[in-house]
Amino acid sequence: MPTVTVKDKGSFQVEAGTKLVLALKDNGVDILHRCGGNAKCTTCRCEIISGDPGLMEQPEKEARERRGVDDESVRLSCQIRVESDLTVNPIRLASVEGLDAGPRPTE
Repeated sequence: MPTVTVKDKGSFQVEAGTKLVLALKDNGVDILHRCGGNAKCTTCRCEIISGDPGLMEQPEKEARERRGVDDESVRLSCQIRVESDLTVNPIRLASVEGLDAGPRPTE
């Protein structure tokens, strides 16, 4: 099982193939995910500190372009399937921004 390490929050194991946004949410990280995990809003952005998040698919590329996200280390957690160990830094948290996190992302 891959290990996800979250900057300043600790580590946990997840089943391979789990969406990163769900791994974070289900392990107490209050990451925003306003569009429900559909690569529309980019609120679930994470900085990938280490590890391989996999290839970026077209929906993520298009969402990043629309929102002006050009840092290659920043990815949408709703579009990443955890297949190996990752260390991440969630960029937007509901508790910090005072927003409802959003609807539960799809599996």
